[in-house]
Amino acid sequence: MSQTNFSELVDEIVEGMDDLKASNITVLDMRNIENSICSFFVIGEGNSNTQVKAISDSVEKRVRENLKDKPWHVEGLENAEWILMDYVDTVVHIFQPETRKFYDLESLWGDAAFMLLKLTNKTKTKMENEKDNKEQLRKLKEQFSRNSNEKPGGDKGGPG
Repeated sequence: MSQTNFSELVDEIVEGMDDLKASNITVLDMRNIENSICSFFVIGEGNSNTQVKAISDSVEKRVRENLKDKPWHVEGLENAEWILMDYVDTVVHIFQPETRKFYDLESLWGDAAFMLLKLTNKTKTKMENEKDNKEQLRKLKEQFSRNSNEKPGGDKGGPG
């Protein structure tokens, strides 16, 4: 992996997911969890094998073009029920809804700070969506900045 800024990488991953209308996009900040396997999980859903694969392709293309980075490892392309993209310190999970519900990563990593992003809304104009997206990403960055300054064991901002 190149020396990509984590917040830039997370931003590009989220945007790549949103470009293909991934739903229930969630970012888990794992930096304050002792022995965590990475700094961030970015989790999203697609409604079919085709959409899950297309979201994965969109994320990979966007990160490659904008950050000159590529995943270290990718799994799950064969059946596309759950595709995992490992960018070393950021791991992307793209699920079909039933598979996501079964594995329930948000509960498994319940100590992580998290944010559910609602980026795509078909009833809004593209301009309104872009304004909302930028505001949500700004809030996400602020939350991550606050969490990264906390000591382990402090309030992580996750579910109570």
